[in-house]
Amino acid sequence: ARMRYMTSSQTFSTHFGTPLPFGLSKKENGVNFAVFSESASKLTLCLFDRNQGTSLGEIPLNKSGNVWHVQIDNPPQNAVYAYKTDTDHLLLDPYAKTIHTPIKWGRQPWEKGQYTPLADLVIPKPFDWAGDKSPGIQPQDLILYELHTRGFTHHNSSKVKNPGTFLGLIEKIPYLKELGINAIEIMPLQEFNENEFALTHPIYKKPLFNYWGYSTVNFFSLMNRYAVSSEPGAVINEFKTMVKAFHQNGIEVILDVVFNHTAEGNKKGPILSYKGLDKNVYYMFDEQGELANYTGCGNTFNCNQPVVLELIVDCLRYWVLEMHIDGFRFDLASIFYRDTNGEPLPKSPIIEAITEDPILASIKLIAEPWDAAGLYQVGNFYSSSKRWMEWNGQFRDAARKFMKGDEATAGEFAMRLCGSEDLYQTRSPLNSINFVTIHDGFTLEDLVSYNNKHNLDNEENNQDGSNSNFSWNCGEEGFSTNQKILLLRERQKKNFIVALLLSQGIPMLMMGDEYGHTKNGNNNTWCQDNDLNWFIWDKLTENKNLYRFWRLMIDFRKKNPILRRKSFLTSKDIDWHGLEPLKPDWSTEAHFVAYSLKDPAHNNDIYSVFNMDNQSLNFEIPPPPYHKRWHWVVNTASLSPTDFYEKGQRPPLASKFLKLIPHSSIILIAE
Repeated sequence: ARMRYMTSSQTFSTHFGTPLPFGLSKKENGVNFAVFSESASKLTLCLFDRNQGTSLGEIPLNKSGNVWHVQIDNPPQNAVYAYKTDTDHLLLDPYAKTIHTPIKWGRQPWEKGQYTPLADLVIPKPFDWAGDKSPGIQPQDLILYELHTRGFTHHNSSKVKNPGTFLGLIEKIPYLKELGINAIEIMPLQEFNENEFALTHPIYKKPLFNYWGYSTVNFFSLMNRYAVSSEPGAVINEFKTMVKAFHQNGIEVILDVVFNHTAEGNKKGPILSYKGLDKNVYYMFDEQGELANYTGCGNTFNCNQPVVLELIVDCLRYWVLEMHIDGFRFDLASIFYRDTNGEPLPKSPIIEAITEDPILASIKLIAEPWDAAGLYQVGNFYSSSKRWMEWNGQFRDAARKFMKGDEATAGEFAMRLCGSEDLYQTRSPLNSINFVTIHDGFTLEDLVSYNNKHNLDNEENNQDGSNSNFSWNCGEEGFSTNQKILLLRERQKKNFIVALLLSQGIPMLMMGDEYGHTKNGNNNTWCQDNDLNWFIWDKLTENKNLYRFWRLMIDFRKKNPILRRKSFLTSKDIDWHGLEPLKPDWSTEAHFVAYSLKDPAHNNDIYSVFNMDNQSLNFEIPPPPYHKRWHWVVNTASLSPTDFYEKGQRPPLASKFLKLIPHSSIILIAE
């Protein structure tokens, strides 16, 4: 039956519509709406004027199975929509591609301060991709860089035209290329409500925000506050413009996605979408009938429920097909291994569906292989497939413990340098994403400057953030003017950089570490929209020596295939040494790791030493390969520019005996 509706300026008609595809889709004379709800006894489509907020009509939906749908011909211009069940809550379409929320960061959207996202009734304009294709970077060649869309260019020192936006990122592509980055992993950029928590900074009395964005409102729609234009749907084309620009410059774009929970929180949390449409389908519940919380965020998305599984796969396909995304990093990905009751599964339907999906066949899949309830899977996250890379938290911890001089750490540190064969036995080093720092935890600067976290600014009485940081302040907590301590900290930062970029596997660095960004010891800056999280571009000049060291180490990695192997090292590929050649010391007291990587193809062997003892050590260097001499590349005990010698300027080694001061490392190359 066809129905006619009249608004003050327009007339439109409705008819039955189709149950697929989900969401809003274009039909010959109009648009079709389709939404799933098993529990609703009735479902209404509510239309509003985008600018005035006035109602343009309420349309009952038709039902096929558990899908509710209707088609509207000649839909009203400038309309937004939501669904309503038996309750009065306005519910966002889970498949909405663009939504009507504020464009200005931090502004409370409604008079009452209530966040009510409505979907835009627009089909996005076509975009000219102009032959765009993924750079297709081989995993062994990746140099990953974790960044935050707002934080990267919001500080006024960034000097970009559109700070804090997708378009702002484009202006910094030359910088990323100069550093040597070929893949960015962008922290969450699907719509979230930054005003979610009414917290205030204890000292400055300014509001605290959900700044990082790990609290998704809708998985298909982009964060409007990262757009420049407020036109409906404009954020989509701005984002596509950014992806296209990165691809033209050989840089892949990997999205950090949060399918483990949503912004609807616990039972006291808001009803925005899934809770109102079918909470028993979209969420897990415990035996008491409360929302299960395996994520530490109040709820857990029911990823292995068939309808939810389909939504996730549809969503990933959308980002790949429509937005040309090159890969995903899945936040708290062990949630994917929980069944609909929260019990760990031996096999995960959602993981299988993602891994085997033909549309997702060539994209990069990265797991954060744990959740907040103890399901820790580093080394065995879907180990029957070689596709899944994992954030290797054990690399981070082993490097940190060894660098600060802990006992019984040399052997594990050596294992991590070699690509963690103990963890990825049947796979390869390329399943390991190696990192020393990420958004979660200390920055590189703070790792060598603080023994303890200093999180009072977060208004949680320093209770938040991890207590096991394996950090060392080098002799004084926080800010120091002691020259000896400052030199030691500088060496330690460089030692970490050397370890990261010499290691087999895929290295990832965090934005700001290249100039020594500090968060003043705060190891959980999720709520800080200020200098703690913003990239401060002036510091690049101030700390140009550290930046130079990062840039040259990345370049060194790229130029030496021996550091980017696809398979684990064998005894033919590596020799371990101690204070004497071929006599490594793996004892509890050992703080000295030395090895040579053999490169029979080019005879460009690399010899590296880490002395994390608290005293200087004398040692003998093995002979270089046939007809070559050892030349200096790195000596972290030296100040710039002799901490890193560029090709063509590398002095030959004068003696086979060397002395290395405490907490320093060297690299030699046979040339």
